[in-house]
Amino acid sequence: MTETVKIELYADNLRVTQAIATQLAQVITAGTIILLEGNLGSGKTTFMQAFGRALGISTRLTSPTFTLIDEYTEGRLPLYHIDLYRLEPSQVPSLHLEEYWRGEDFPLGVVAIEWASKLINIPPQHLKINLSVPMRSPSCEESQNIDIDEEYLEDLPEDRLIQLIAQGSSYVEMLKKFQISTAPCAAIELR
Repeated sequence: MTETVKIELYADNLRVTQAIATQLAQVITAGTIILLEGNLGSGKTTFMQAFGRALGISTRLTSPTFTLIDEYTEGRLPLYHIDLYRLEPSQVPSLHLEEYWRGEDFPLGVVAIEWASKLINIPPQHLKINLSVPMRSPSCEESQNIDIDEEYLEDLPEDRLIQLIAQGSSYVEMLKKFQISTAPCAAIELR
């Protein structure tokens, strides 16, 4: 069985979400695959903007919804930001995304895939980030059992639940280096 670690963090404002993304970018290594999940408006691109700044990317990241893949090579590590929202799962293999994490045709960097559930073949080792918007602000004790608003939110919310799930030993070790000091409460689950 593959080693897994799960951390749940509650961010009660945008600054905390950005701090979590910044701290994560500091422990990321070349070859990291990030799978981002969350409904529209849950903060996937907002999270990646702070992550990119922390890598040293001066260009403002935008959602690659129409371009599908944006490549940023100016930071500490190359960042390949991919958005599969507009694709059907059967269309994804034609992108040859594995070329980005093999490190042969592109410099090895960080591959961040929004709407990763559309991948037919999920890499066995990865870091999954689930972002969701709670219907109300929970207390630390309640943050483990949050009801999620499934409808599209017109205004971007300030608070969100962020799950970091490391799948595979190298990702588990990387996540263990992650400092949780930015969040008022967190739960860690080892499997």
